[in-house]
Amino acid sequence: MKRTGGQLIVEALKANGVQRISCVPGESFLAVLDALHDSDIKVLVCRQEGGATMMADTWGRLTGEPGICMVTRGPGATNASAGLHIARQDSIPMILFIGQVQRDAREREAFQEVEFRRAFTEFAKWVGEIDDAARIPEFVTRAFAVATSGRPGPVVLTLPEDMLRDEVEAPEALPYVPVAAHPGRNQLAELQKRLAAAERPMVILGGTRWTEEAVAGIRELAERFKLPIGCSFRRQMLFDHLHPNYAGDVGIGINPALTKEVKEADLLILLGGRLSEMPSSGYTLVDIPYPRQQLVHIHPDPSELGRVYRPDLAICASPADFVAALADLDTPAETPWAERTERMHAAYLAWSKTPERSPGAVHMGRIMDWIEANTADDTIFTNGAGNYATWLHRFHRFRRFNTQSAPTSGSMGYGLPAAVAAKQLFPEREVICFAGDGCFMMHGQEFATAVQYGLPLIALVINNGMYGTIRMHQEREYPGRVSATALDNPDFAALARAYGGHGETVKTTQEFGPAFERARASGKPAIIEIALDPEAITPSRTLTEIAQTKSR
Repeated sequence: MKRTGGQLIVEALKANGVQRISCVPGESFLAVLDALHDSDIKVLVCRQEGGATMMADTWGRLTGEPGICMVTRGPGATNASAGLHIARQDSIPMILFIGQVQRDAREREAFQEVEFRRAFTEFAKWVGEIDDAARIPEFVTRAFAVATSGRPGPVVLTLPEDMLRDEVEAPEALPYVPVAAHPGRNQLAELQKRLAAAERPMVILGGTRWTEEAVAGIRELAERFKLPIGCSFRRQMLFDHLHPNYAGDVGIGINPALTKEVKEADLLILLGGRLSEMPSSGYTLVDIPYPRQQLVHIHPDPSELGRVYRPDLAICASPADFVAALADLDTPAETPWAERTERMHAAYLAWSKTPERSPGAVHMGRIMDWIEANTADDTIFTNGAGNYATWLHRFHRFRRFNTQSAPTSGSMGYGLPAAVAAKQLFPEREVICFAGDGCFMMHGQEFATAVQYGLPLIALVINNGMYGTIRMHQEREYPGRVSATALDNPDFAALARAYGGHGETVKTTQEFGPAFERARASGKPAIIEIALDPEAITPSRTLTEIAQTKSR
């Protein structure tokens, strides 16, 4: 039976288990939209392509399966590149379908034409164009395999408009086959030997390709071996923060006590992550290329093993496959580092205690205490980038897997689209977005998407009237010379109501709890604007103090 290219795309998505896609519609892929009309795949219509790809990123982040996004050519695709870059740096599986100019118009700089294999190669693991509709099952199956294997990442498939209208004979699409890589017996034996000889071991968890079972398995290993466990930047949901083996997060603004412990470790086990610039504190925690610590690096992509740091033991395996094999390790008779592990957890608890004082009428420390006392362990927190995120990353105690969606690439505007996607994926769970005023305005229009689909997320917009992180650096380097960092903002609570949601404004600490409860009870998407004093730039230092540092 002949089917159109558009129908074949949808059939291939169904065969690979796709249940939802995000998109901003375009005339270049009308044939796919028409085929979706007869499908039970949910279509989340977004307001800007960057937000659409960030939603697909979140689905990939929280499920381990590729998030699917569709956009049109030219400006649609270039808008989408923001989310594509996030997925690439964060190792998130995603497939971005881009409607393309018709085949007989290529290489003429036709309307909105872009040669995506040249433009997007840096952003994606693979960029392909489907010239023949009969090859759609082949291309889509390969896209799923590439996006999920080794180090996961985004794939781009471009779809010439006329190809999608072609009616062709094609094989039935079959689902892709996941690729597994298991550690060898000799590697596990070597790991056991190194652990037995260690005096100050430490494990740092990161990356993707984790599962609920793998997280439980690493907790069991930590308990058996009394190992201290750290989590890489914005991967904090990988270990229970109140577990006695948790040592803290290894990222921006790291606990100085944890920095010392990482540097003094004699055996560092890096599981799943790359220890790139942010978690390595600007490549200062571990020497390049030859670490002073013995390094055991476990990663699913062989090209990452030895790329920056030369490991003493390299194991090519995903976190889930590696943890599944750890049952073969013998429980040690002695763990001389157990007291050190207890000390590291105590240092984390002290570091994550909210500060007693803060400039202005709103004290973010007290607000974080309220959130900790009044939200469930399975609450999902999302955020973009900015100094405001420090309050979440340092003072929230993540307890459960799949409760965090945040870009390790430091991309602004991510939090709200991520919250929309997370709430659609887990409607029964509370979803809270943290955003700064500058961060929120980059993709704040997706609040309309939340309203349209009845997704009652709660967005906390921490408004200090500036691009706070840049202003902090500006005051440190050029004190008193404010340039290009001040912002005049709308009334965010009124904006929420204009969209059809619930809006609150918090001007004192005491107003937050009742405002949050009203937002929660409204059953609508909600924005709570928190008017933060600009001086409260970090939990420990004011803007003035940072400026005075340079003058001294």
